[in-house]
Amino acid sequence: MAWETILYEQRDAVARITVNRPEVLNALSRLTIEELDAALQQAARDDGVRVIIVAGAGQHFSSGHDLGSKAELADRERRGFPSDLPGVWERSWELYLEACLRWRDLPKPTIAQVQGYCIMGGLMLASTCDLIIASEDARFADRALRWGGAHIQYLSLPWDVGPRKAKEYLFTGDYITAQEALHLGLVNRVVPRERLEEETMALAERIALQDPFVLRLAKLSVNGMLDEMGQRNAIISAFKTHMLSTAYRELSGGGFEGLPGESVAERVRARDARFGDHH
Repeated sequence: MAWETILYEQRDAVARITVNRPEVLNALSRLTIEELDAALQQAARDDGVRVIIVAGAGQHFSSGHDLGSKAELADRERRGFPSDLPGVWERSWELYLEACLRWRDLPKPTIAQVQGYCIMGGLMLASTCDLIIASEDARFADRALRWGGAHIQYLSLPWDVGPRKAKEYLFTGDYITAQEALHLGLVNRVVPRERLEEETMALAERIALQDPFVLRLAKLSVNGMLDEMGQRNAIISAFKTHMLSTAYRELSGGGFEGLPGESVAERVRARDARFGDHH
């Protein structure tokens, strides 16, 4: 099928799905999430595919949720949704929780190929993958508190880095560098930027040598163990907390909504100025 915001390619038994919106740092619009979901399901159904790579075009993996690109605003105008709390809940549940849980449970191994920013929605996307290969310049962050929210919709960070470090990075909104992410277990490997695609493909091809059914069973066992420990229920519960914090932000006038006419980049700079860093 024809894709507007992603690229889909296959090399032997490896499918690579690339978010192709480098002009907006691969921000994840509603259409992008829908296309990612369709492409991942296509790869999952294709018997010729044994491993799936998820990547981002250009300098960054993904800067997160699309907060208002021209394409996203036009799509909202074309395909509106209720703006009351039930409508926002339904949209968030479908796009950011159900989709992420589907990606987490795909029957084939998935590898996130991460460079540059991997923030907010980008962190959600990468976290749903089984493995993460990061370039040396990769930076990860959940900056929801800086926007007046509790955390992103799909909160797996405490499971990925441990509760104390998760609290530190949530409370501050600071970046996790590639080396720190490796130390904490958030990523599997860190490689030079110029070798990122090559190293990710090499790992995917090595995994693809395995029998696809036993690969599926191995993934099922590990995810099943996490579920027995409560991961799925905890992530669903955390989504409800996220929605509560969103309602609080709207009612209290908190967050960093900016002035009329300000761009997202200007709002981000204003948001981060008091922390002494930038997006």
